[in-house]
Amino acid sequence: MVTYKIGNLKLKNPYFLAPMAGINDIAFRILCKKAGAGLVYTGMLNPLMRKDAVLNDKPAVQLFSANERGIAEFIKKNEDNAVLFDFNLGCSAKTAEEKCFGAFFGGSIETIENILKTMRESTKKPITIKLRKSNEAFKIAEIAEKYCDAICIHPRTNRQGYSGKADIGFAEELKKRVSIPIIYSGDVNEKNADGLLKKFDFVMIGRSALGYPNIFAKLTGKKPCFRFGEYLKLAAKYGLRFGQIKSQSMNFTRCEKGSVKLRGLLAKARSLNELKEILG
Repeated sequence: MVTYKIGNLKLKNPYFLAPMAGINDIAFRILCKKAGAGLVYTGMLNPLMRKDAVLNDKPAVQLFSANERGIAEFIKKNEDNAVLFDFNLGCSAKTAEEKCFGAFFGGSIETIENILKTMRESTKKPITIKLRKSNEAFKIAEIAEKYCDAICIHPRTNRQGYSGKADIGFAEELKKRVSIPIIYSGDVNEKNADGLLKKFDFVMIGRSALGYPNIFAKLTGKKPCFRFGEYLKLAAKYGLRFGQIKSQSMNFTRCEKGSVKLRGLLAKARSLNELKEILG
């Protein structure tokens, strides 16, 4: 029987929910975990702004900040509420570029090392780091090897965003250069996930999981059963705001019959009751 581990964390399978800002709320994370995801990440959290983030489901927590003290305080406060902590150097969103974080991180290699060292000293939980393809990626990976338990690589440049093809060869080269596990991210879906696992230790699924927690059921052999109604129940339980629920309704219905018309109606909904009426 195959044993899956990141540091001291044992995992039931190698299929992970990727960190997606604005998507990975607690209700969605819980559904993906119930559907079979071996590990679920939060979206990126600023430890200075999200000190009281809802982490009742004990996810993998992704952080971004150059404030070492803030990161250390957040980790120590939330150590019991997380299974691991991740440092984000992979986000290519416009806000990341504007504020110089994620794939556009403005700090030096030395700053990155200090942050990872601080994270390592702040917790006994596993530490991961998410990288993109760059000239500095191999150097950062060598540093990460000293402090992290795994590296996630999305082999597109920050300028590519999610366009073009992911450079699997780049990820394979990074895998050769380090001894810790590699989590592969980039265009992973239910058709290619198992093939990628022949080259990497874990796979991280992002866009293919949008509104589709059942992708993890398909990959793990579980019976698919989660629909938007299940999300709504969890959203109510955890008090998620209407704007977030509405956004998720668009994701969950993108593959429904007549989805263009349905999503047009959902976009105009002004309350949860209206949303429920549209969905019937």
